Amino acid sequence: MNAEFEYTVMQNHAKELREAAAEHRRVREALKGRRDERRHRSFLARFLSA
Repeated sequence: MNAEFEYTVMQNHAKELREAAAEHRRVREALKGRRDERRHRSFLARFLSA
């Protein structure tokens, strides 16, 4: 393979990996946020029922 072509493929692959990692981070943060909301709602429900 041509060295310049290999370099371009490598750069593209690295970009795809960075984008996938960023997406994974966003999903994890969204799920974490949802979990925190549930915990607070649960606490509020227990507080109101007491």
